Amino acid sequence: MVSTSRSIYGDCVSQEEESEEEPKLKYERLSNGVTEILQKDAASCMTVHDKFLALGTHFGKVFLLDVQGNVTQKFEISSVKINQVSLDESGENVGICSEDGKVRPRRYRHPSLGCDRKVVALHPQFSKSNYKQFVTGGSKLLLYERNWLNRWKTSVLHEGEGTISNIQWRTNLIAWANNVGVKIYDISTKQRITNVLRDDVSLRPDMYPCSLCWKDNQTLIVGWGKSIKMCAVKERNPTELRDLPSRYVEIVSAFETEFFISGLAPLADQLVTLYFVKENAKQLEEEFRARPRLDIIQPLAESCEEISSDALSVRNFTDNECRDYRLEHAEGESLFYIISPKDIVVAKERDQDDHIDWLLDKKKYEEALMAAEISFKNIKRHDVQKIGMAYINHLVEKGDYDTAARKCQKVLGKNMELWENEVYRFKTIGQLKAISQYLPRGDLRLRPAIYEMILHEFLKTDYEGFATLIREWPGELYNNMAVVQAVGDQLKKDPTHRTLLTTLAELYTYDQRYDRALEIYLRLRHKDVYQLIHKHNLFASIEDKIVLLMDFDKEKAVDMLLDNEDKISTDRVVEELRDRPELLHVYLHKLFKRDHHKGQRYHERQIGLYAEYDRPNLLPFLRDSTHCPLEKALEICQERNFVEETVFLLSRMGNCRRALQMIMEELGDVDKAIDFAKEQDDSELWEDLISYSIDKPPFITGLLNNIGTHVDPILLIHRIKEGMEIPNLRDSLVKILQDYNLQILLREGCKKILVADSLSLLQKMHRTQMRGVRVDDMAQPFSVVVFNCRHMFHKECLPSSGTIPAVQFCNICSAKKRGPGSGILDMKK
Repeated sequence: MVSTSRSIYGDCVSQEEESEEEPKLKYERLSNGVTEILQKDAASCMTVHDKFLALGTHFGKVFLLDVQGNVTQKFEISSVKINQVSLDESGENVGICSEDGKVRPRRYRHPSLGCDRKVVALHPQFSKSNYKQFVTGGSKLLLYERNWLNRWKTSVLHEGEGTISNIQWRTNLIAWANNVGVKIYDISTKQRITNVLRDDVSLRPDMYPCSLCWKDNQTLIVGWGKSIKMCAVKERNPTELRDLPSRYVEIVSAFETEFFISGLAPLADQLVTLYFVKENAKQLEEEFRARPRLDIIQPLAESCEEISSDALSVRNFTDNECRDYRLEHAEGESLFYIISPKDIVVAKERDQDDHIDWLLDKKKYEEALMAAEISFKNIKRHDVQKIGMAYINHLVEKGDYDTAARKCQKVLGKNMELWENEVYRFKTIGQLKAISQYLPRGDLRLRPAIYEMILHEFLKTDYEGFATLIREWPGELYNNMAVVQAVGDQLKKDPTHRTLLTTLAELYTYDQRYDRALEIYLRLRHKDVYQLIHKHNLFASIEDKIVLLMDFDKEKAVDMLLDNEDKISTDRVVEELRDRPELLHVYLHKLFKRDHHKGQRYHERQIGLYAEYDRPNLLPFLRDSTHCPLEKALEICQERNFVEETVFLLSRMGNCRRALQMIMEELGDVDKAIDFAKEQDDSELWEDLISYSIDKPPFITGLLNNIGTHVDPILLIHRIKEGMEIPNLRDSLVKILQDYNLQILLREGCKKILVADSLSLLQKMHRTQMRGVRVDDMAQPFSVVVFNCRHMFHKECLPSSGTIPAVQFCNICSAKKRGPGSGILDMKK
């Protein structure tokens, strides 16, 4: 095992060497009452009850102590050393044995019972009213039992293997150690069930006695010399009994230690060991007695793992032998008593308060604070806020001001007094900026003077930080007018500083002085000006500032004006922009895109604006507008030689021939000319186009490629002069023939469809006319004539047949000038 140890000095716990590993146990000496006893006497043994302690001394006295070590009773037992004190579970019955061979089982007043033995063990279930069983050891292991006559009956359980030095009784199992080894006796079956031999027979049993302790009702821990064994008592399989005991012992763990064992005690699944330590002097070859050690180890099958190790500075440790130390523990509690002749030390498991103590001692304040917050219900000596304040102080001393300020939020909570004290402390050390962003600004608020003090500090040294605080802090935290005045004073020194002006505008906004804020935003061309106008409905204030708004951001300004026409009329905007035609065009253009009719009174003006600032949108405007004067538009376009726009206007005004002429002469674009002719679908235009193109081979090529579906290409081909070289003529003629073939195919297909439909309809009509007609009034003595149109007449009511004999016509259908059978077709539809 690797050994790292700590030490305790005097009456307090400390460490020999700084260690980053937290100890598992803490130590303290029993009260001054024990110290006074041991100044005149020496401790020889002690037993622990959950209510009190019983201490035996070398001078034959037994002291009953409370758990703090204060003496409650004293018994003069003998003139010689007390070897062992044993208690039952109730604590009322005590067994005491001394060096003179006397054993005294008593309830503090029972007469002594002489017996030549040196150790004693009471049964754990010893009666509260009277004691029934106990065992003693010396050269023999004797069992004392009361019979029905209330007399003691003695039974020898074991003898012949030397002096019995230690006895431990648990339920029905009695374990004892003699010179040979350790035995276990089952009192219920009256059988000895094991014999565990001691390993190092060279050690004197009286100088290095055996340590025994029961971990539970079935597990015995044996420590002797440097060896530890864990023995589990188990039930034997009934089929294996024969002449064997019903139980047997299995050694589940056995390992060697570095030092001599003086005591053992269980701690959950771990083991507490008290070691007697001998070390070699560095310069001398002789050994010396060192401080005893109390270790916590984790037993394994053949070894152990050290959990913690503490070197104990007990009084007079250099004079003590291995047999002078004892380790006792409180059943069910993590309390361990280290007994030596001149000192008694109590070892306890460290609680959360101890853990926090250790963290604070190591300056691990953050971990200490976290541990206190998690276990705030269980800590008794510590306060979360005090730990937090210690952490903040440590961070300030270290110069980590930002972290210290950040921790103030958690530590100071809603304690206004602590907050203000910390703010003034940060001011003293010149670190107001560090704490500014963490000040409370919700339900808890400090005095306005605190916030104003920090704002003034930023205003003097950090404009950006000042602006950030103004945005983040609610205006209710401080006196707004006082801060406005301070910003104004600062602007006198630096009147154009953008950050200061922006911050002043924000302060004006919070103070509802929107006009002042708007002036600053417009002056700075700040993006928040539009949000300010919308949020506070400042449209009345911007009627004379439209040019400024559009100079800043035309798109946003126009969108805002158009979205709020009910608050700022179009006429008002046009009036404001009369001297800025480029801005007026942007506004009217977006107005026209939204609604072609809203700004119709300005369409004439827009023609010139489009021509001057946005020609690409002029032609779409002329196409979409139904309110602009065409003559004015034509005049402007002709002045500026806008051919495409002029062509559109001429065609719209009915002068298509002039428009086509401009396309051919000004643009020289045969494709556009052909498209124009197709759009107008006028034979005269096609004639003009052919006439213009007949001496221009590129135009002829274009016509040949596109004319076939609108004009007979033979008209063009006949007019081409012989010998004229025409680019791609063969391809053009092939295309014409293909187009012609396509037309022939289409006509033939349509003809077939028409013939098939006509035949189908004729057959349908014939079937319809061949059907019989139901006549309901045939019972009357009249002759009835029924036509194919389903009209019926009395024969006498029909007019004369006229010029064609024996031919009669439906009077109704004839009046409508319809042919025979058309009425039937109408009915079917």
